[in-house]
Amino acid sequence: MRFKKPLDLLLSEAAKTGEGSLKRTLGAMNLVALGIGAIIGAGLFVRTAAASAEAAGPAVTLSFIVAAIGCALAGLCYAEFAAMIPVAGSAYTYAYATMGEVTAWIIGWALILEYALGAATVSIAWSEYLNNLLGGAIPYEWCHSPFETSANGVHGFVNAPALLILGLITAVLIKGSKESAAFNAIIVMVKVAIVLVFVAIGWSFINPANHVPYIIPENTPGHEGFFKHGWGGILKGAGIVFFAFIGFDAVSTAAQEAKNPKRDMPIGILGSLVVCTILYILFSHVLTGVANWTEFKGAGKEASVAYAIQKYMVGYDWLATSITIAILAGFSSVILVMLMGQSRVFYSMSKDGLIPKVFSELHPKFSTPYKSNYILFVFVGLFGGFVPGSVAGDLTSIGTLFAFVLVCAGIIMMRKSDPNTERPFRTPWVPFVPIAGILVCSAMIISLPGETLLSAFLWMIIGLIIYFVYSKNHSVIRKNSK
Repeated sequence: MRFKKPLDLLLSEAAKTGEGSLKRTLGAMNLVALGIGAIIGAGLFVRTAAASAEAAGPAVTLSFIVAAIGCALAGLCYAEFAAMIPVAGSAYTYAYATMGEVTAWIIGWALILEYALGAATVSIAWSEYLNNLLGGAIPYEWCHSPFETSANGVHGFVNAPALLILGLITAVLIKGSKESAAFNAIIVMVKVAIVLVFVAIGWSFINPANHVPYIIPENTPGHEGFFKHGWGGILKGAGIVFFAFIGFDAVSTAAQEAKNPKRDMPIGILGSLVVCTILYILFSHVLTGVANWTEFKGAGKEASVAYAIQKYMVGYDWLATSITIAILAGFSSVILVMLMGQSRVFYSMSKDGLIPKVFSELHPKFSTPYKSNYILFVFVGLFGGFVPGSVAGDLTSIGTLFAFVLVCAGIIMMRKSDPNTERPFRTPWVPFVPIAGILVCSAMIISLPGETLLSAFLWMIIGLIIYFVYSKNHSVIRKNSK
């Protein structure tokens, strides 16, 4: 028997207000800003250079387009669910209503890879840019994990700046979603402005030779293998930069805090996705035009944007400094949305009895899941402080893509099981759009490194063990069905 959460129960939870429930304080523009705040960050400023150097070359712009197509297909499915079931929990909640408890648990466990490890990855990037701003003043061992070693043989100990920013953002989140949204909106304006300034000024510094050849040729040294050159490289590049898009679905975790979720959620999800895709294509075109993609393998790997400006955009050192400061602020907003999204997923899972009640206990004054935020700080801090950013980043992409696949599948299933339910927003061309979303996202999963896929598989095994040992026995739905 598949234990599914009844749709009418979900809708009654969505309608609940007052004590013991999340406050509805977010409007459509708050949600768009929330999405942009999460989307523009480490993926753009760090993963662009990594995808270009490892797989796509100058054609990283095409990688962004492939990733955007996968996101758009999944985004349409998210928009239908978020408008129809405006409850905190995102893909986890949707899976519970369509595919049952076991699948919901799997997707909730996968979302930890997306949000918690996403926050860890961005905190590591924040540390890199802070050290760049300070001229490398932070000793190597205090801004790198124990698994990293410098060219001089110095071993990392702990990434202290990453732990610092995670602690500060956790404090902001505990204060409340309204305050968090205001903080985020200011940062978003600064971040978008800086991206536009870099594109506008950098355009005149583009060296056309850096875009030739546009797609990495098959015989390029160090790029042997299907996913390291040509269209295979572009696909792998899409899998890498996909991390840059994961913010838009975090909007759906705030559904229970939206003033008018049926209207505002689709606007927040799709609006933020459109704005960021345009900015990404322009940004990556300029970055790979200013500096040759091969340089991002070496000195330009960390803080790649500042590196390109300092080396090639003579007279604009002030821009490198401004961008670094704006990026630090921007990364902060990404961490905020990721940690907020994870705490809301945990909130829903805890309410359902699948994880301990401590994750759904709300602050008596701020009505935020404050204990969950404290626990998240410890968990995310372990990854941010002691694991390399590339490992956490690839695992984040897998968790996100897997969630997208199941959300797309959920739309097809919900159309069959609950055809008459009111849908304020309808995904067009079902089942073709969801099927296309499943195929594109699955292809990007396959393109990621084998060791990353193995790590994700082991993570899922751990999750299933926890489900059968603890969650199954504490499930509210199962208890009520007896």
